[in-house]
Parts: sequence; C-alpha cells; structure tokens
Amino acid sequence: MRTNRYPMHRVAVRPWIAALLLAALVAGCGDGAPEPAKPAAEGLLKPSIAVTLPDKYNTPDGMDVAADGSIILSCPNFNDDTHPVVMLRLDEKDQVSEITALPAHPDTKKVGPLGVAVGPDGHLYIADNQSDWAETPSSRLLRVVMDSGKAVRCETLVEGFVQSNAVCVRDGHVYVTETKMKPDATPLVSGVYRFKLADLDPAKPLKLLPAGADPHLITTVETHNPDWRVGGNGLGFDADGNLYYCNFGDAQILKCTFNEKGEVASQTVFAQGDGMQSTDGIKFDPKTGDIYVADFVGNAVHRVDGKTGKVTTLAKNGNTTGEGGALDRPSEVCLRGNRLYVANIDLPLAGNAYDKPHTISVIELPE
Repeated sequence: MRTNRYPMHRVAVRPWIAALLLAALVAGCGDGAPEPAKPAAEGLLKPSIAVTLPDKYNTPDGMDVAADGSIILSCPNFNDDTHPVVMLRLDEKDQVSEITALPAHPDTKKVGPLGVAVGPDGHLYIADNQSDWAETPSSRLLRVVMDSGKAVRCETLVEGFVQSNAVCVRDGHVYVTETKMKPDATPLVSGVYRFKLADLDPAKPLKLLPAGADPHLITTVETHNPDWRVGGNGLGFDADGNLYYCNFGDAQILKCTFNEKGEVASQTVFAQGDGMQSTDGIKFDPKTGDIYVADFVGNAVHRVDGKTGKVTTLAKNGNTTGEGGALDRPSEVCLRGNRLYVANIDLPLAGNAYDKPHTISVIELPE
C-alpha cells in the first residue's frame, strides 16, 4: 500500500493527492494560511452556508438531484478517514440524513465515492476511486439499489478503472470519466467510458481491459499542464444529447457529438481558461443550457454560456476556512431551482489546509 501522511490534521494524503500537493508546492501556491472573510468583489455573487456538516461528514464531494428534489451527496471522508464512508441526502429544507454506509473494496478494505448520478430507476450510480490505496487498477462503478427512498444493497457493476471519477446516466447508458488511464504517461491520457445498463450484471461485474484497450472507451483527451496532472473529470449532457466533460489540469470543457450509430463523431474544446484555472464538477441548467463549473484550483465557481462557451466567474475568494459560506476548494456544483449548491472538498492542496467548518455553500442565482 502506497500511503503517505500529511503532517497536519491527521489528513491521509493519497498517491493521487500527493502528486498534486507536490505540484502545488513547486508552483508556490501559498502557505495554507486562511484569509479573513471579505465581501464579494464587484460583479461577483457571495455564497452563503447551505449546510454545515459534522466531523463525521468531513469531505463532501459528488452531488446529484433525485426525482423527489433531494440532493444526493457522496462523502468519501478523505480528510479524516476515521469515520465511515457514506452517502447522504439533503432534503428541500437542506436537512441532512444518511442514506447508507458504503461497503469497502474486498482487497483494499477502503471505499472512495466521488461522482454520483441518480438513474431514472432511482438507483445511485457511484464512482469508487481506489487509486488511493491500490497498486493495480481497482477503481469501480457501484450501484446502490434504492426502494422507496431507502438503500437496499450496494452492487459492483464495473471493475478495473485506475481512477473512476464522474458519473452520468442517460438513455439507458451510464457514462464514467477515467481521470488517469495511463498514470505514468506524458502527456497524461484520460477519457470517458460508456456502458449499456442492461448489459451490466452485478453477479458478474464487467472487468475492463487495461490502458485504454477496452471497447467501452468512447473518447480520450491529453492533459499537458505539468503542475496539475489530472485529466477527465466532471461530465454531463446538453438538451441535444451532446456530451461535455472536463479536462481538469488544462482547465478545459470538451464537447463530443455523436453519429447515428452512437459513436463519437467529433470532439472539440468548447471552453478553456477565460478565468477558469481548473474544471472539476459541472452541471447543466435545463432552462438556459448554460454550464456551471466548480474550479478547485481557482477557488471559484463559473458559468459557461451553453451557446458560445464564454466564461463568467460567479463567485471567487482567496484561501479561507469556508466560514460564512466562502468557497473552500470546491469540487462539485448542483443546481436545484435557482440555488446553486457547491461542495467544498477542502483537500490540503493549492495552498489550502484542511480545517473546519465542513460546508456546502449555496449561491442564489438571479431569476
């Protein structure tokens, strides 16, 4: 097991996090000292607190909205893994309840849920990132079977990702980003897998062929930023069925179109930079087609125009503890009505130190 320890706050620095930490330190991103809360800069929106989480839920990450309007939240507890790893629910009044604890991988005895998608069947599809603990590709796609809002069981559907990350379910398929398909390659290669739900059998989990050789891989991208070797991340679909996914390190959002056979016909850079320092989780606004982006490195949230790709920064602040709703290394966004929820993963990177409070921020969007 390749495990190092960060000397502050009992934070376990996993191999994928450790690589980012080294890059951030080399880049001179700061000493981790939080700044006092400041008013929002002119033209920016000021986030507030939606939820303050207890220590047992110390690392909020992936989010999706269920049919009943509740937000499903993954809580991998990377920052303090002395607590069980759980899936949570935020009801329409932002009250938090626990859906289920997730079972550990049989070999690593760990589980690391990142992205989550609520399928049309009501079940939860979850990317379990095992790259923190495994020497071989052991990350998985899990499904929590739900019945009347309660968890029945957790199943393994796909095995053999290096670092499964974001998940999206559409038209009978589940899509998963692979953040580091070939971890030692330069440039870094990552991509998106697609699986037909009807073909997945938890009695016989699908085992991926390694290094991008599996036929379920539909597209790839290279990451060239030497300071942030993190590739495919958040993903989603527009109203026309085009796929968009993030290239974290190069601060890109990529757009994929499909032909009549369902194959990727084109892949283009839809947005890059323009105020974004990284692209982590994304969500589409069904009313406007715009894309909301969590920018972990920039400690910001952006809106990308769904027609032009133009980026507008909605909220941004310096290195804070998250007190008062300030952004604290956001990794995911989730839109419910006119309220944009932001999960502050608060990892000890980019000059940040893991600290309290553990928060979900919310940005009230104009009507």
